[in-house]
Amino acid sequence: MIMIFDGAMGTYYRNKKENPLPECEMANLFDRDTIAEIHREYIAAGANCIKTNTFSANTSSLSAMPDIIEKIIISGCELALNAAEEKIKVFADIGPIYGDDRDDIYDEYINIIDIFLENGVKNFLFETFSSSDYLPELAEYIKKKSEDSYIITSFAIGPDGYTRSSYNGEHLIKEMADTKVDAVGFNCISGPYHLLEYVKEIKLPEIDLIVMPNAGYPSVVGNRTYYADNSSYFAKTTAEFIDLGFKILGGCCGTTPEHIEKLTASVKNRDTKEIPIHSSKKSYRLETKPSENLFYKKLISGKKVIAVEYDPPASCNIKSYMENVKKLKTMGVDAITVADCPVGRARFDSSLIAYKIKNEVDLDPVVHLTCRDRNLNATKALLLGLNVENILNLIIVTGDPIPTAQRDEIKSVFNFNSALLSKYINELNEELFTNNMVVSTALNVNAPNFDAELRKAVKKEEMGSKVFFTQPVVSEKASENLKKARSVLKSHIMGGIIPIISHKNAVFMNEEISGISVDEDIIEIYDGISKEEASKLAVSTSMHFIDKISDYVDGFYLITPFNRVDIIENIINEMRA
Repeated sequence: MIMIFDGAMGTYYRNKKENPLPECEMANLFDRDTIAEIHREYIAAGANCIKTNTFSANTSSLSAMPDIIEKIIISGCELALNAAEEKIKVFADIGPIYGDDRDDIYDEYINIIDIFLENGVKNFLFETFSSSDYLPELAEYIKKKSEDSYIITSFAIGPDGYTRSSYNGEHLIKEMADTKVDAVGFNCISGPYHLLEYVKEIKLPEIDLIVMPNAGYPSVVGNRTYYADNSSYFAKTTAEFIDLGFKILGGCCGTTPEHIEKLTASVKNRDTKEIPIHSSKKSYRLETKPSENLFYKKLISGKKVIAVEYDPPASCNIKSYMENVKKLKTMGVDAITVADCPVGRARFDSSLIAYKIKNEVDLDPVVHLTCRDRNLNATKALLLGLNVENILNLIIVTGDPIPTAQRDEIKSVFNFNSALLSKYINELNEELFTNNMVVSTALNVNAPNFDAELRKAVKKEEMGSKVFFTQPVVSEKASENLKKARSVLKSHIMGGIIPIISHKNAVFMNEEISGISVDEDIIEIYDGISKEEASKLAVSTSMHFIDKISDYVDGFYLITPFNRVDIIENIINEMRA
């Protein structure tokens, strides 16, 4: 039997009411008649499963106290159960809870589940999730308390098959199919066509499958979201999922009782006999020429490599920049690392500079990629271009914040953190890229709580980070932390070194640059000396820390201060000697 769920609650409620409440879940308390009417409309349209009006019923989404959330859920259960009249199934609708405290979030989920069970709703739909966080544990908890509960987990993916948190949809449903849940699938973000095309290309797990597409793609008129009336197309396309083994259908944002009525008719007109689950999977690997990653090859061979960070210019005048890059190559540098708009200020694009370095200088670039300035689409587009050009070494960093004075004009974008972006790139390595991209991440050896920093680094390793580039080592504490990191981490480590060129520079780095800590005695020895003396001291101080960390690193990461390539040259000469 095909299970047909109802459609959207939030968008339908807002378009149905002249003056809707801001959150439809609050209508469980203050507009009960409308919610009850919507439930009855969906049942009359042919839905044999309905959801409680509780998707955002949590303290985070509604900014409400727990006692209010409990009242909303209890009322939501009552309204749905009364409308169902024990003739159709009622599912507790639970959406994601956002926050930083994992224990608090898990406890709130458990509390919400208990309220549903205590109020007669034993079936659960966890929908519009962007990761599997908490879901296996929650499913196990429900089954222990109510063995015959039916549990569905559904993930919101874009047309490219990735969630907002950069998780691969195919991997998520496969992961959840091995847990206590009864059905897995997709809902929201995408319309029926793009979801249908996506599931045709993936290997589906042998478990009950659900799909609840959006009506399509919305437009915004007068600050309200509208979906075009495409109910016939929606119904026809969504019914085609049956041919791929899907047994549970419904609608998400923009769908109405009319969509569900036509979907019900389309399903009745189809042959719904058992159909083998579709299992073919096409390959979409980029057809690029095989390329050797010379920098990474040197690194894993055991050579103590040297990478120099040389920030791109803030103007179109790059002649002197490229001349200095050529000079660095003659010094025997193994790679140039290119920062991505450091300190949150616009500079020449790091990827375009990397292209010029590789093609005009024949030197491997290592491109910094921040999580700050690009959404998922822009990030993937950039990665495709870099991979085609065989620019294969990346340093994934969060990115410096936008300066306070510019925050009203320039908005930060954070679809990822560095661990998630690393995971995303490694999934593209598996699914798409002919030549794998090597993911590197940052390690802050100056972190006040270095044990916590190490735990984050281990997480980055689990997500696919193969190399760590450390923050500059300009203190004895930082060198000790690096030694500790060497004993814990399996990845290669590039030890960061930044020459200090003046007393003012030392004070500024220590006081104002996040992630850098300079020993007080080093700051003091720069006080009152000439520029020439400071330049010599910059080399000797750098060499002190190079010697200090040499046994714990696989290479050195020299950061060029204020375009002073001459100082970098002197350091490299000392190292060669």
